[in-house]
Amino acid sequence: MPELLTVLLTALALAVAIEGALYALFPEAMKKFIAQALALPDNFLRRAGLIAAMVGIGAIWLIRGG
Repeated sequence: MPELLTVLLTALALAVAIEGALYALFPEAMKKFIAQALALPDNFLRRAGLIAAMVGIGAIWLIRGG
């Protein structure tokens, strides 16, 4: 398997593991968080998602020696 694909699948698996741990450890807090997110306007969520993605890509770039 190509190295890039291995890294991407590893990152995806880590994200799923972290999210699963949050639901297992803090189910009530996650329910409240989801309810709050549902009340937010789509444009706000879209903007927040884009910012989070850019910060994540920037962090990966810095960590990998960018």
